Amino acid sequence: MSRGTTPAADGTWWFPRAVVRLRGAIFEKVNGDRAVTLPNATHGPEVFERVYAHPAAAGRSAGAGLSDLFWYWLSPGPEVHQEHLEPGERYEEVAAATRRILAGNSAAHEAAAARTVARVLDGLPRHRISLVRLRDLMMPAWAEFSYELVFKEPCPPQARELITAHAGDVIDSLKCTALRHPRRRARLTAYLHRRVADGDVPHRLPASLSLPEQVHYLQGTFFNTAVVQLSEATAHLLLALAHHPGVQQRLAADPGDGPSFTHVLDETMRLFPLFGIAHRITRDEIPLDEDTVLPAGSVVCFSYPDYHATGYERPAEFDPGRWTTLSARDAHHIPFGMPANRPCPAWRLSPLVLRAATREVLGRFRLESTASHTRSIPNRAPCLLIPRAAPPTPRRLAALRGFVRIRDRAEDVTRGLRQLVLGTVMVLHARRLGPAARHFDGAAAGNCPASRPEGEPG
Repeated sequence: MSRGTTPAADGTWWFPRAVVRLRGAIFEKVNGDRAVTLPNATHGPEVFERVYAHPAAAGRSAGAGLSDLFWYWLSPGPEVHQEHLEPGERYEEVAAATRRILAGNSAAHEAAAARTVARVLDGLPRHRISLVRLRDLMMPAWAEFSYELVFKEPCPPQARELITAHAGDVIDSLKCTALRHPRRRARLTAYLHRRVADGDVPHRLPASLSLPEQVHYLQGTFFNTAVVQLSEATAHLLLALAHHPGVQQRLAADPGDGPSFTHVLDETMRLFPLFGIAHRITRDEIPLDEDTVLPAGSVVCFSYPDYHATGYERPAEFDPGRWTTLSARDAHHIPFGMPANRPCPAWRLSPLVLRAATREVLGRFRLESTASHTRSIPNRAPCLLIPRAAPPTPRRLAALRGFVRIRDRAEDVTRGLRQLVLGTVMVLHARRLGPAARHFDGAAAGNCPASRPEGEPG
């Protein structure tokens, strides 16, 4: 879901654009009348940067209608999710705990990522083409990796299944391709509750959080966001390589070339940012220009796709070579968020482990895909994995390419209609339950409600 996604990018040319526009209008309505999206036709990337970095652009959830929808999608425990905690001592304590868990030797992190990805790839046939959804393929690997970060031990199959089911359910509901399954999520909650209660987490967890809140913090930060974002990032990266065989060939020929991989990753995250919109609530007035001031309580939607499209030659073109002369620090490029406004805590770790994962895949397979590649990637990145040791016949490969293309175009239509219906249902249900509004109203009254309101479907 992104207001920076155009109808042409979100559906095929033959999909009714009116349906796509209607779906976008429904989601935009959730923002309320006070929402401002940056950059826009009046206020460009410089205003985007200045407002995003402003200390008053610090509100996370309180006072925004859009928060109810995100809390609904991210339950259980959105009130202690690091991204949605309001500024203050509790956030600082939670952020410090996350940094401790993510800390470690870079080589060890790369080795762990390579090991978990290799374990997944070992399950694929070695002598014939595999047709996979890249996001689905990679999610179990990142579930294992995140488990090892938290528990400092190998991930048992039961835990991997629970984490993968939970993360898949969250991301499918976020993309409106499926309704939520709270009972599926609750199974992971119960597992983590037992482990935390037994003292199995070898990290110091935030002392200000109760036991259930510590469980929800781990579930939301490491077994939801970390698994989902790493899976999505890997899918975008590998699908971009599948669509650009020359880039893929150069990277596979020299997998240890740090600059080449960095350029490919920078370009992938520029063109297909993991975040569509980051919404913030102003806690004080912020000037937009000499004549316009955002009042306190305004909802500001920062559009990553629109920002990443400014300041580049041929911005819609995938061109890793642009980064040989362009510095990511000086460009309109914030793949891990704004440094002055809570960037992703894994901004150092993610490129290391993504490089290890890519090296493992390219060492075994050549990638091809005729499926569409959009920022929201609701098709989960269909791709052909062609074993390097057993090249297929041209006829077999051509037939598979055609099948992927036809199936993807057909799915665009049925999926778009499903997203419209399911997205509308969830928007209405979230607005009726109002999980964020109820939480903050309860906190103000000294009686904070439960994170999962009564009436959520099972």
